[in-house]
Amino acid sequence: MGPFNSSNRLLVSCLFGLVITSPLIANEEKNSTQRISTGLQAFYDFRGEGPIIRDRSETGKSLDLRIGEMTSVRRERGSIEILGEANIVSQTAATMITQAAKRSGELTIEAWIQPSQKDQSGPARIVTLSQDSSQRNFTLGQDGSKYDVRFRSKNSSTNGLPSLASTGGTARAGRLTHVAYTRSRNGQARVYVDGKASGRVTQTGGLNNWNESFKLGIGDEISGGRVWQGTLHLVAVYSRALSNGEIRRNFAAGENAGIGNSDATGDALASAQHRRAAFFETKVAPLLSQHCLECHDAAAHEGGLNLSRKAPAFTGGESGKVLVPGDSSDSLLWTSVADDEMPHDREPLTNEQKQILKQWIDDGAHWTVDYVDPAIYRSVKESENWIQRLTIPEYIESVRSTLGVDIAEEAWRRLPRDKRADGFRNTAYNLNVDLKHIEAYARLAEIIVAQIDTTEFARRFSKSRKLTDNNMRDLIRDMGKWVLRGPLDEREVVLYRGVSTTVASAGGDFREAVGMVLEAMLQSPKFIYRIENQVGDGTWWPVDEYELANRISYIVWGAPPDEKLLQAADQGDLSYSDTLLPHLDRMMQDPRAKQRSDEFVVQWLNLDRLRDLQPNREKFPQWSPELAADMRAETLEFFRDVVWKKRAPLANLLDSQFSYMSPQLARHYGIEPQGEDFVRYDLNEIPSRGGLLTHGSVLTIGGDNASMVTRGLFVLNDLLFSEVGDPPPGLDTTPVPTSPGKTHRAIAMERVKSESCGGCHSRFEPLAYGLEKFDGLGAFHERDEHGNRLREDGEILFPGDATPTPYKTAAELMKLLADSKRVNQCLTRKVTQFAIGRPLVASDARIVREIQAAAEERGGTYQNIVTAIVLSDLVQKTRTEPRE
Repeated sequence: MGPFNSSNRLLVSCLFGLVITSPLIANEEKNSTQRISTGLQAFYDFRGEGPIIRDRSETGKSLDLRIGEMTSVRRERGSIEILGEANIVSQTAATMITQAAKRSGELTIEAWIQPSQKDQSGPARIVTLSQDSSQRNFTLGQDGSKYDVRFRSKNSSTNGLPSLASTGGTARAGRLTHVAYTRSRNGQARVYVDGKASGRVTQTGGLNNWNESFKLGIGDEISGGRVWQGTLHLVAVYSRALSNGEIRRNFAAGENAGIGNSDATGDALASAQHRRAAFFETKVAPLLSQHCLECHDAAAHEGGLNLSRKAPAFTGGESGKVLVPGDSSDSLLWTSVADDEMPHDREPLTNEQKQILKQWIDDGAHWTVDYVDPAIYRSVKESENWIQRLTIPEYIESVRSTLGVDIAEEAWRRLPRDKRADGFRNTAYNLNVDLKHIEAYARLAEIIVAQIDTTEFARRFSKSRKLTDNNMRDLIRDMGKWVLRGPLDEREVVLYRGVSTTVASAGGDFREAVGMVLEAMLQSPKFIYRIENQVGDGTWWPVDEYELANRISYIVWGAPPDEKLLQAADQGDLSYSDTLLPHLDRMMQDPRAKQRSDEFVVQWLNLDRLRDLQPNREKFPQWSPELAADMRAETLEFFRDVVWKKRAPLANLLDSQFSYMSPQLARHYGIEPQGEDFVRYDLNEIPSRGGLLTHGSVLTIGGDNASMVTRGLFVLNDLLFSEVGDPPPGLDTTPVPTSPGKTHRAIAMERVKSESCGGCHSRFEPLAYGLEKFDGLGAFHERDEHGNRLREDGEILFPGDATPTPYKTAAELMKLLADSKRVNQCLTRKVTQFAIGRPLVASDARIVREIQAAAEERGGTYQNIVTAIVLSDLVQKTRTEPRE
C-alpha cells in the first residue's frame, strides 16, 4: 500500500473503527398498553377555543394548527365549522408526518366530518399536506358527491394524480360521516366511508419524493382557493395503514362515543381491541401464570378450576363460576384475591396486581389467547432493540460474497469465538465487541484488501481512475452501497472521501486510495454490525427497503444481499409479497440457504460440543474423535435429507426411519455396516432407531451415565417449549449410580415420587423413560452392565393437557412427538429465534402464532417456516425508539 503504513492505518481505525462497545440501543421499558402500534402522527379533536387547534397525538412534538381568519370559523365543544377562507395551517412544516410516512411507506387519514353542501369541488380540501394547488404529499377532499384522495408517490405526479375517489353519493350535505383513506406499503389504497370500503386502487411507488417542507392544512389548500365548507369533529393522520377491522372499530367507537354530540376523545377512537389484547397478554396472563396456574392449570385443576384456557376458566370449578365479565364484585376470582384467600399458602398479590385483575374483569374480562402458556408469560418483558454484530460465519460469508475473498482460516484464528446464549451463538445481546475484536478486524481488513486487485474492483462501480473529488465521491457512493449493504448518506461519503484525499495528499495513487477506503469500510460499524434506523415514536414501524433486504438475506443465507435483492430494494419491490416471494424462492435454491440451515441445527442441538466430548475411557474404550465427528455428520446429513431432499415437515426430524452412518458409527449402534462409505441406512426394520432423539449426537447430552435429568430437560426445553425452575442452592446433584436391581429409571422414579423433588422432576424425567435403552454414547442395550432389564415404555404430559399420553416403545414416543402440535410450535419458535437473533418474549407470542399457522398451512417445512418469518411483522417491522 505504498506510503500508508501503521500510523496512517491507525488514523483510519480511529476514524472508522468500532466505537460501539455494547450492542444494546438505549431502551426504556414501556407499558405496552400505553404504546399501541397505532403510528399516530397527528390528532385533532377540536376541543378548546381561540385561533390555535392543538395536536393531541402525544408524539413528543406537537403539530398545532393556527386559524388565520377567525371570522370564517365557528368553534364549538369538540368541533369546528368552516364557513369560508379560514386559512387553517400548521405553524411549522409537518416534517414528522412526512419523515414517518417516508420511513414506513404507509399512511392513514381519518376524519369525522359533516359537509355543509354537496356541490363542493376542486376537490375542496378537507385535509392536505401540500404547498399549493399542484404540489402535495397527500390531500383528502370532496369533489361533488364523492370523497377524493390525491397521494404522491414515485409513480404518481407531483399533484398526487391519478387520485382515488369513493363511490358516488357518499358525500352528502348535513350528514355526519366517518371518512378514512389507507395506503399500505405494497401500494394497496382504499377509501372507507362509515366503516365500509368505498373505493380501492393500487398506487405503487415509494415515498422518497415526499417534500419535508410542506405544511398541514385543514379546510383549504395551503395557498388558498380550494375552500371546503362543513364541520370537522376529528382529524387523525397515521404513519401506517390501519386494517379493515381497525377502520370498522374506529367507526363504531366514534358512533358509540357520540361524535357530533359530545367531545369524543382520542382514547375512544384508539383501537380498544388492541389495547385490551395487550393488557391481557402483558398484564393479566403473566399474573395468572405466576400466581394461579401452579394449582389451577389443566393438569392440577384444584377445585375443578382450570385457569390456563379460556373455556374452562369461564366455566368455573366446583364452587361455580369465578368470572363474571364486567362485574368484579360478583366474580369469585376477584373476591378471593381481594380477601387474600388466594393464592393459597402463598404471598398475597400486591395492590397493583389486584387492581390489574379488577380492571380486567370490570372491562369485560377479554381473554385473547387460547392458552396461558407459563413458558411465555411467566417472565414478561418488552422486546428490545439490539444492534446485531455479524457472527464469525456471517463475517466470513459477507467478505466472500462482497469481495470474493476467502478469509475463513484467518477469521477463525483471529476473532474471539461467538459465545452461546439462549441456545444460539447469534443471540444479539451476547455479540459484544472488545479490544481483541477491534484489533482482529483491523488486521483482517488489511489482509482482505491485500488479496484484492483494488483497481479492478473499483472498475465495477466507475471506469475512471482519477482522484478528483467528483470521481471519488461517485465511486465511494456506489462502492459503499455494495460493501456496506445499503446507500451511504452524505456525511459518510464525505468521511470516506477524506480518506482518499489523505492518501492523495501523501503521494498515494488511485489503487492505494481505493484500498484504504475499503479497509476503512471493512472496519466500520456499518460492516461489522447490521445497523438499522430505529428512531421513531416508540411504536412498530416498517423497516426501510434496504434494512429489509439485509434482514432477508441474513435470515435465509447468513450473508449480505446480492445485486438482485438490492435492485429490488431500489425499486421498492420487497414490500410486495408477489415480488418478494419469487426472491425467496430464488434464494432457497442457493447453496448458502442450505449452509445457513446447517448453522441452525448445529447451534440448536449444540453439535459443536462433540468436539470437546471426553467420556470415561474405561467405560467407553471405543470412543474416539472420529466417532464424535461421525455422530455430528450423521445428524447434519439426516437434517439435510429431511429438509432439502424430501422437503418434509420439520417435525419429521423426530420420527423419520432412516439415517446416515459410517461403518464405525453403524457398528457402534449395533447395525451391520453397508460398505466402507458414509451412506444412507433404511431403519424401518430397526424400530429402536429413527429420528433425532436416537442419534448419538443428541443422546450424549446425558453424559456417561445417560442422565434422565439432562435428557428429559432437553425434551422439555427444546421440543416441548416448557421449563422448570433451577434446583435449590446447595442441593447435591451428584448422579446416583446404578446397581443390581436399580436402573436409571428406577432411580428417576424415586425422585419423581419424592415430596421434595417430585414437583419439578415429574415434569421432565418421565420424558426420558423411553430412551433408557440407549447408553451415554447412544449405543442400544436390552440390559445394563448389572444385568438389569431396561424399559422403553412411559407416558408424556404435553403442556396444556390435563392427562398424560402413554406409549409402549421409543418408536411410539417419537411418533407422539412428531405429531404433537406443541412440538411443531416449538420447532417454529426455534427457527424464529435463530432467524431474528434474539430470544422471543411475550409480546412476540401473537406474531409467532401467526407464523406457525401460515407455515403449517403451506406444509410446515423449514422453507415454509422461514418464508412465514420473513413475511411476518418480526422481520417487516421494527420497534422504534421515541425521539428525544
